[in-house]
Amino acid sequence: MGSTKESQHRNIKLILLAFLAAASYCNCVVETETVSVELYYESLCPYSANFIVNYLDKLFTNGLIDIVDLRLIPYGNARIGANDTISCQHGPYECVLNTVEACAINAWPNLNFPFINCIEKFVLAHEPTAWDACYKNTSLNMKLVGDCYESGYGKKLELQYAAETNSLQPPHQYVPWVLLNGQPLYENYEDVEEYICKAYKGTLPEACGSILKFKSVNENGKGDGNRFTLKDTLVSSI
Repeated sequence: MGSTKESQHRNIKLILLAFLAAASYCNCVVETETVSVELYYESLCPYSANFIVNYLDKLFTNGLIDIVDLRLIPYGNARIGANDTISCQHGPYECVLNTVEACAINAWPNLNFPFINCIEKFVLAHEPTAWDACYKNTSLNMKLVGDCYESGYGKKLELQYAAETNSLQPPHQYVPWVLLNGQPLYENYEDVEEYICKAYKGTLPEACGSILKFKSVNENGKGDGNRFTLKDTLVSSI
């Protein structure tokens, strides 16, 4: 009888020790937060298209996307009129593409970028109406996007994006309008890779080494003094 109780006590002690060891380990392992990048844009704006195709696309090829939480908000400088009508800066077809892209974001939360990037490549090539070729370049279920657009849910998404865009503080001044960890990059948005590397608190991806080295060499005594000061201020606030 006594040996049974001793055995039970030993088992309980072992379980408690294992639990405490596991708890101690969990407290020591802290996941590094990703860097938030938000792009407020409009589909037919050439500057927005250029930023998506020639800058954001790099995040997916150099591995920086692994440390980034990327959000796309396709609304930009559109306006809401009577009865929730939406007027887009570059005309009605921009409203169509804004809505299509909003539907893609909703349908594929983590897989939408290649499709949107494909559309914006046609915009840069001055062939925006050829975007339906992007259907053929994806294995994703395009019916989800079509149903979203045709049902009117896409417009509901656009109205939500309108409210979000119009509530930005400070207000957006132009597009593309890029926020990094909630802070606007202003005219320095094309340096988004540099800001990502400087804002990330964990072990930097290999790509950051060459990005930061290139920026350091490029700006050493050659850059615009005001621009450099602004960049220093932005990095410290991020």
